[in-house]
Amino acid sequence: MRQLQVDLGDRSYPIYIGAGLLKEAGRLIRGAYGGTRAVLLSDDLVWPLYGEALTRALDGAGIRISPVILPHGEKMKTLANLEQLLEAMARAGLTRDSALIALGGGVVGDLGGFAAGVYMRGIPFIQIPTTLLAQVDSSVGGKTAVNLRHGKNLAGIFWQPRLVLADTDTLETLPERELAGGMAEVVKYGAIRSRALFDSLAEISSLSGLTACFPEVIYACCDCKRQLVERDERDTGARMLLNFGHTFGHAIEKLGNYETYIHGEAVAMGMVLAARLGEALGVTTAGVATSISALCSGFQLPVETEITVKALLPHMELDKKAGDGGLRLILLRDIGDAFIYKTSISELEACFHAD
Repeated sequence: MRQLQVDLGDRSYPIYIGAGLLKEAGRLIRGAYGGTRAVLLSDDLVWPLYGEALTRALDGAGIRISPVILPHGEKMKTLANLEQLLEAMARAGLTRDSALIALGGGVVGDLGGFAAGVYMRGIPFIQIPTTLLAQVDSSVGGKTAVNLRHGKNLAGIFWQPRLVLADTDTLETLPERELAGGMAEVVKYGAIRSRALFDSLAEISSLSGLTACFPEVIYACCDCKRQLVERDERDTGARMLLNFGHTFGHAIEKLGNYETYIHGEAVAMGMVLAARLGEALGVTTAGVATSISALCSGFQLPVETEITVKALLPHMELDKKAGDGGLRLILLRDIGDAFIYKTSISELEACFHAD
């Protein structure tokens, strides 16, 4: 087992990474949470695989759980389902000393964290991510949100977990498409912060070569995110670098009605578009877009979309990184060197010729 500590003063918490950790969940959670009651949130795909084992581990540690199982998928991340979850928490009799445990991917973690943060003005929250995307990215850092009709993650709060438990064995049951989707976030970390990680991924080059590397890859990504979150918990400066490819990507997801592309696929295409933009502006080293495209393609991620940039732009204006002065995109000087670039819709139209 590998361990990291996110240092946020009285909101600090550990991240545990390794195989077989679900069996140790009761002991590890007991170290961070002193209560005896919890709602266990999961979805209809993950619960049949791991719900019983986790329930058994928690029961052995004296934690009684009330399960809440929702349908899977990004379209479930809504205010209506947030309300449904909060009502279930109230029916279960949760108090401020109770906890919410999220077992699943990014949707479950985002929805669960939001609910934990607003129920009785905040109760303990525990992340047990079961997808690669959630283990390397969304489970760490305290961002929680649901989608609105106008865009992704437009309603949410910052609510840090008490701990993150990433059992790499759960990745063995991931569909190949979901595994590939998680690799988009891994590529992102290399692109924005670590040339060494990017180059090591290029050596692996395919999904089949990943299994033995999961603990190291997840650790590297979580360590990168930990550093940025510690510097900028509220996402107003350095942490914004984590959104490389996401402004384009969220618009792609939205226009696909959260069905055509999963999050990682949209991010992969968004990173290529952002790199192309940087090259067109002359701020990104020539060839970076090609390098990102080749790496994403090797991990079976799409790098082009039939959606035009002209169609994406109106949806990008509502991105959370936008401000009164226009859009703030994350661009690259080179692989491993990202920065915040202030731009406008008109500049983007000119760079992409409104294709």
